[in-house]
Amino acid sequence: MTTSTMTFPTPRWDEGTTVIAPPDGRTGAWAGAPSAVRDGDTIYLAYRLRRPIGEGRGFVNVIARSTDGVSFTPVAELHKDDFGGESLERPALVRTPDGRWRVYVSVATPGTKHWRVDLVEADSPEELAVAKAITVLPGDDTIAVKDPVVLFHDGGWHLWASCHPLETDEHADRMSTWYATSPDGIAWTWQGTALAGRPGEWDARGVRVAAVLPDGDELTVAYDGRATAEENWEERTGIARGTFARLAADEGDPVESPHAPHGLRYLSVVDLADGRRRIYYEGTRPDGAHELRTEVV
Repeated sequence: MTTSTMTFPTPRWDEGTTVIAPPDGRTGAWAGAPSAVRDGDTIYLAYRLRRPIGEGRGFVNVIARSTDGVSFTPVAELHKDDFGGESLERPALVRTPDGRWRVYVSVATPGTKHWRVDLVEADSPEELAVAKAITVLPGDDTIAVKDPVVLFHDGGWHLWASCHPLETDEHADRMSTWYATSPDGIAWTWQGTALAGRPGEWDARGVRVAAVLPDGDELTVAYDGRATAEENWEERTGIARGTFARLAADEGDPVESPHAPHGLRYLSVVDLADGRRRIYYEGTRPDGAHELRTEVV
């Protein structure tokens, strides 16, 4: 398998800027899980806000816009009750080839460890809040599906999703990344496991593809990983390369927040008009809450 030599833009915490603060300063309060799209001079950003377990968890996905990539104005909100969900996780914001807007929404089934992915589509980002949702990745009794990364490339749709086994609650935090293809971005066909954890490494417990950069038929990705169940919600970021269907992790240490327990995850990348790239990511603050940050690389 050949691998891309593309350099992936990785965060340097001290060069970053806070974009969205969490709802409050407690552990378990998060702003993050970003998904960014540039449309001309405007950047649209979808992200998740979360309160601690027992106080609402992931209660809303927000769609916001900005002309400088730092100061954002919300234009739409997707609330967990709109989907009958116990919690929402990372949204995937996508512009279709015909100019419409989509958000793929990760929805937790109440009272279970199960997740599914729903889709809303509209002519504008503002209209996404009132668009009708359809389920496109239902999962089943054995697997939870969430946090998709969606790409239209070379005439087809591609998706990488975080999949969690549901045999027992004890192991439901384990995750691998599955790859799927689609002719329309709605009906998906699974193609197998694209990336899995490595025994004895920092990503042994699970991996989740967060951002993808295609180079012809090859791919370079940023992914989230954790070594143990105790590191759930505090994943760190690594790089992997390979084909769309099969990726291999780079050697070396992950990128992390300087603040314990060092979570840095959900990287999203947009190409800027001047040839640079702006990245967004979620990271752990000194107080243990998570904030949404950005920097230009």
